[in-house]
Amino acid sequence: MCKKIVSRRIVVLIAGAILSVAGCANHADFVEVRDHLSAVSKSHDQDQKRLDALQRRVESLERVKDSESARQKLDPKFDELSARIQKLEGRLAKSDEGGAIPVVPRIEPASGEQARLSKSQKGTSPGDVSTMVPGVPTITPTSAFNLAYNDYLNGKYDLAVAGFQRFVKDFPGTSLTPNAYYWLGESYYQQKDYVRAMQSFEYLTAEYPGNEKVPAALLKSGLAAGETGDLAKSKKNLKRVIEEFPTSDEAKLAKNKLADIR
Repeated sequence: MCKKIVSRRIVVLIAGAILSVAGCANHADFVEVRDHLSAVSKSHDQDQKRLDALQRRVESLERVKDSESARQKLDPKFDELSARIQKLEGRLAKSDEGGAIPVVPRIEPASGEQARLSKSQKGTSPGDVSTMVPGVPTITPTSAFNLAYNDYLNGKYDLAVAGFQRFVKDFPGTSLTPNAYYWLGESYYQQKDYVRAMQSFEYLTAEYPGNEKVPAALLKSGLAAGETGDLAKSKKNLKRVIEEFPTSDEAKLAKNKLADIR
């Protein structure tokens, strides 16, 4: 703005000087010069505006250039991120094609078992422990059975019941499963829960008729029935022991019990 004012003043001074030198300039000449100067001034203003506009455009282009330069510097990082995203999307697509991964619900140990299971696992070699997957037992069938059986031998029948219940749930198809049902029945029997004891013994005899524990299960089922007052059922099971396993030790015990009942 200061440059514009100075330029105008210079033009006016020059014009005034010319008129002064001429000396004989009339009013019409002065008006003509003044109009000419006004036109020149307007033209100068227009040129100045064009110059300002061009300068702003140049600044704008410089900013665009700077942003382009910055973008070019960042392009490799964007490309890298894009490649990683595409790779992850490819892996997810392959997972979807292979089907969803099943979620196995986690089964928490019964009350009082967690500490004993942890101690047992610490002393077990890696080859004896199942794969540690949520919801899948992390202890071998033999170790789990022994834990529950030791509780039975130590008179901890609540823990024994919980241990054998968990065993038959976690290991339903092992060679120890029939034994687990038998000792589950014995644990109930020691708790004087004769109804549940009979259920365990009867399940063993029905599902595993050829198992070595069947004579003992029939005998204890007969005894449990007698404790509930169901003498008919008690005699029936005791007679089965005598008839089906006549040479067994359980058969002798069954004869003695039948004699008491009569």
